[in-house]
Amino acid sequence: MNPISVLIEKISHHNLWNKEITLDRNEYLKVKGSIDTNIYLVQSGSLRIFVLDEFEEHTIRFGYKNNLIASLDSFLNEQPSDFYIQALKKTTLKVIYKTEYLNFITSSPENIKLWNQILENFVLQQMERERDILTTSPLERYKRVLQRSPQLFQEIPNKYIASYLRMTPETLSRIKKS
Repeated sequence: MNPISVLIEKISHHNLWNKEITLDRNEYLKVKGSIDTNIYLVQSGSLRIFVLDEFEEHTIRFGYKNNLIASLDSFLNEQPSDFYIQALKKTTLKVIYKTEYLNFITSSPENIKLWNQILENFVLQQMERERDILTTSPLERYKRVLQRSPQLFQEIPNKYIASYLRMTPETLSRIKKS
C-alpha cells in the first residue's frame, strides 16, 4: 500500500485532524512570505503549489482528493516560504498541526519509518521531475505524467498542467490531440 495512504489512514484512525477548512475557487491557502507548518488532507477539490517570478507563475505540484499537501519547506524549517498554494476549485481540507503530527510520527518506530518513506519518495519524485524538465521532450514529459498520475488530467485545468510540464498550453493541446 502507498505510504501516504497508510499515513492518512493512521491519522484518521487516531482522529488526529485538528480542523476542517473550505476554500473557494482561486482562494489562497498560503501566500509567499508566510509561514505554514500544517499538513493538509485534500477531501475534495484541487490545489496547486506555485512560485512567481517577475514574468510568470511556475506550477510545481498539485493536490487533489486523498492527497496530502503542505508548504514543505515552511513545514520543515518554520521559515517564510516563496510558495503559494491556491485552490483551483472549491476545496475542502482536513488540517493537522505540526506539533500533533510530529508527536504522532515520533510515537513509534513504524511511524518514523513511514514518514521517512514519504520524504524519500518525495525527493525521488522531485529529482525525476527536474531531470525530465532538463532532458526530455515535451511529449516524453506528458507521457510520463499521464502514466504516473492519470487522475491529474481529470482534476486540473490544462493551463496549470502545461505550466507544471514547462510548456505552453498550445503545446500541451497539440500533444494531447496527437
